[in-house]
Amino acid sequence: MKKTFISNSVNETIHIAREIGQNAHDRSIITLRGELGAGKTIFTKGIASGMDITQDITSPTFSLMEIYDGNPDLYHFDLYRIENLNELLNLGFEDFWGIRGVSVIEWPEIALDILPEKRIDIFISYIDENRRSITIEYTGH
Repeated sequence: MKKTFISNSVNETIHIAREIGQNAHDRSIITLRGELGAGKTIFTKGIASGMDITQDITSPTFSLMEIYDGNPDLYHFDLYRIENLNELLNLGFEDFWGIRGVSVIEWPEIALDILPEKRIDIFISYIDENRRSITIEYTGH
């Protein structure tokens, strides 16, 4: 199943993402793709809000992963700086994808071969400075 939305503001993007978070459950895998600055971290803030997580969500670009306490927890990955699949495997991130929690993965392209088939793939693209096209695809469901 695939749905496309047009967001006219940051608040609308958060609202769209909040619904994803409200419906997320243990072991949900959510991938976020889009250009730099497209709104992947903003979308993650919305997911966290839908999961009733109140911590400040920041981009894990330099830490590669942030964990936010919730019920379930949110694991926020940023694979932008990962150079190849071996490096990713050595970090052991895939261990998190099978445990209790929701995983949100920015820049998932390097991991597509090892991600579970059942996941939510989200594509965010610029329309203009304020508007984004957001396509949500449920794969393997």
